[in-house]
Amino acid sequence: MQTDLYDLPISTQSDAAATAYRLGQHRLLGAEARIVEAFEDCIAHDPGFALGHVGLSRARQYANDVAGARAATATARDLAQGVTDREAGHIHAMGLLTDGKLTDAYAAIRAHVGAHPRDAVVAQTCTSVFGLIGFSGQPGREAEMLAFNASLLPYYGEDWWCLSQYAFALCETGQLAKATGYIDRALALNPDNANGAHVRSHVLYETGETETGRSYLADWVAGHDRDGFLHGHLSWHVALWALEQGDEAGMWAVMDADVAPGTCKALPINVLTDTASLLFRAEAAGVAVDPARWRQISDYAAQFFPSCGNAFVDTHAALAHAMAGNGEELSRIITSPRGNAADLVPDLAEGFAHIARGNWAEATAHLTAAMADHARIGGSRAQRDLLELALLTALLRQGRAEEARHITALRRPVLMRAVA
Repeated sequence: MQTDLYDLPISTQSDAAATAYRLGQHRLLGAEARIVEAFEDCIAHDPGFALGHVGLSRARQYANDVAGARAATATARDLAQGVTDREAGHIHAMGLLTDGKLTDAYAAIRAHVGAHPRDAVVAQTCTSVFGLIGFSGQPGREAEMLAFNASLLPYYGEDWWCLSQYAFALCETGQLAKATGYIDRALALNPDNANGAHVRSHVLYETGETETGRSYLADWVAGHDRDGFLHGHLSWHVALWALEQGDEAGMWAVMDADVAPGTCKALPINVLTDTASLLFRAEAAGVAVDPARWRQISDYAAQFFPSCGNAFVDTHAALAHAMAGNGEELSRIITSPRGNAADLVPDLAEGFAHIARGNWAEATAHLTAAMADHARIGGSRAQRDLLELALLTALLRQGRAEEARHITALRRPVLMRAVA
């Protein structure tokens, strides 16, 4: 019998299909390029292999091909008769995710992983800050993500993917020394693991190792395929470190080549959030930002995210619209928030609106109202430092430097250099 990357039986008799399926799994878990091609090759060798179509559906999601993903899911469901119970559960759970039924998908995925913990393609939907737990909007989502990843460890052993994801969860809960050990092990097993390089970057960011971080990641990204869905976000990390080192030219070079709309090949969620975040951080650091850049990312947000539903996306879209002076789109987000953590979005959006107008006291009031629980909007600690820096900026513009230092020391000591 053929097996997948983790020795689980799969319902195909084709050696070539099984080999391509394992390659697709490997590329998916490592955030590599050409994931779609691997799963297309798989089903070309065995068009009746249902899990191959599920893999293609997941790959197309990462390629921002929603229609293609749903079509592949429909094919997988049509082929589900005669598959094993594990494969049937895999098809069902992942199908709910593709359908956008996130609450039902989460319940099905947790149940499935509980029964089949080595079904990594299903498990990975809950392991990262952009996963179902990460975007749950629930208090304590970082602790839940850590617990979920920890529960997988006994079943994977020295596996580069599982170690990487556990390291990220450790990093997000402040266990940096432990995270370093796990990510070192993961990258020793698979140095080409983009998820691993990403996690190491977060650990270096949290420990304030700017020079080491920039040097490491710039070298790593230089050898990484630009078609990999993490390439743009990894470049964002490089650009942030360039900004921190005062290298404005280096920051803009990375931004324009690998982060901004029109050049970045990442998912729209990354293009929007990374670009808006980097522009704001640049302004907060005293770098002049061409208003045309804000208009470009505001237009991009309106095009790709015309309705609300994800607090992380909506917060960054609100920032883009506020800084671009796009009052109509900003008002839509303030008045019609939806989805998990929607209750936090209006205050954050209002805070950015007041920052754009130079109303620092009003900005402080709105941002403060949302800061206690902003982890609920999703994303990583490093990404949510955008909100911390927005509040610090508002305080500093009011001459409240000592208060800014106290808040930073209490909430995010790694940012103390920003208020020094």
